[in-house]
Amino acid sequence: MNKSRRIKLNKNFTPLPNDVGDEIYPNGIFNFSILRILEHIASGKLKAEEEQINVGEWFKLHIRGAVNEEHLPKVNVRKPVIQAEIRPDRFEIIDGNHRMERAFREGVEFIDSYRLKGEQLLPYFADERGYKAFIEYWNSKL
Repeated sequence: MNKSRRIKLNKNFTPLPNDVGDEIYPNGIFNFSILRILEHIASGKLKAEEEQINVGEWFKLHIRGAVNEEHLPKVNVRKPVIQAEIRPDRFEIIDGNHRMERAFREGVEFIDSYRLKGEQLLPYFADERGYKAFIEYWNSKL
């Protein structure tokens, strides 16, 4: 693994402000502010790599989680999903799991995505505890 990707803890880390009702993606202790990520991608402040995901291939390598069946018909599979590098070289969907599931069920071959490297995720932790745990976890995987 690439030791040059070690992340240093910023002792002055402060989570971006989040309001009640803002979308937060919980991934265990790692809680990401989806609203802020999307705002910063739209404004150009966050430069996300754009990639098309082969839906069928994705599900061969990733676990299909539970979905809210009532919500599924409402999702737009044309809206990009967000992939996040939760550990080095391993990306997970942190926004768009229902879109992925609907695309799979409807036989959509590809879905657009924004792909974020682990280092890009740091400002988007909803709390300091998750931020610190992520850095420890990340560095342990290098």
